[in-house]
Amino acid sequence: MTRIAITRVFDAPREEVWRAWTEPERIAQWWGKRGWSTPVASVELDVRPGGVFRLNSINDADGREMPMDAVYSEVVEHERLAFGTSSVTFLDLGDGRTEMRFEATVADDVAAAAEGGLASAFDRMEELL
Repeated sequence: MTRIAITRVFDAPREEVWRAWTEPERIAQWWGKRGWSTPVASVELDVRPGGVFRLNSINDADGREMPMDAVYSEVVEHERLAFGTSSVTFLDLGDGRTEMRFEATVADDVAAAAEGGLASAFDRMEELL
């Protein structure tokens, strides 16, 4: 298993970054790397410990699907989400900026692809914010 850690600073208040992760309409706009879409109808976010984090990304070119199905193990509003083997922490830097720290554990054979896909998705999230 490989641990992936990605840190980004967004020019957006912490509450906005939190909403990008916790509102179906927002996460559907950025989840997945470029060239993939996430239909909002596929998104189910029950943001509470024991609640589901479920969505399905579709490759725009060939229709391949990449489902995500996890359970939230930790929810600290505006501060931290943990689900499956992933976690994301939101730090208020002041001046309307937020540091997001994302960590995940993935199989070794998909680590490079996962890290590249996540980086692309976070680029899309930055554009949304």
